[in-house]
Amino acid sequence: MVATLDIVSGGRLEVGIGAGWNEEESGAYSIPLGTPKERSDRLEEACEVIIGLLSEETASFKGSFYELTGARCNPKPVQRPHPPICIGGNGEKRTLRTAARFAQHWNFLGGTVEEFTHKRDVLHQHCADLGRDPAEILLSSHVPFDGDPAATAAVAAVLAEAGAGLAIVQLRPPHTPDVLEPLAEAFTELG
Repeated sequence: MVATLDIVSGGRLEVGIGAGWNEEESGAYSIPLGTPKERSDRLEEACEVIIGLLSEETASFKGSFYELTGARCNPKPVQRPHPPICIGGNGEKRTLRTAARFAQHWNFLGGTVEEFTHKRDVLHQHCADLGRDPAEILLSSHVPFDGDPAATAAVAAVLAEAGAGLAIVQLRPPHTPDVLEPLAEAFTELG
């Protein structure tokens, strides 16, 4: 599906992935969520499998959750070596380490600028430990919209100063297109 979506979109796909957290949703579909450790282990394996399938002619992998032997994914995606992987999450020991290892984009799930800065520093330390340049990873953060476009843009600007390259504005229901133009204008005024 990832390869097909990347082809259909002309190479604009970004693969967002995380360890999972929504107990209500997993229960509704009878999908075992697992312990936090199992979810983190599964995320790490999934990243290896996804990247292998999308970038190698054949992929082989043997882990606790996934096993591939000479598996093929054809046709390959447009983006090479594979579409960017976005890992969302704030877990310092596992999620940020997995992001440092595999991601081209890390998404901070929200919080204060101080929390973002701390998590950014943890991610950068994991990158240093792995010998990876942290500049290879786009940083983003959720920014809640509370009804004040200027205040939302101001929070995004402070996050940008702290290293976020992308703000993901969270709109609360009821969703109405009326909020989009004032938000766009407030962000445009930032320059």
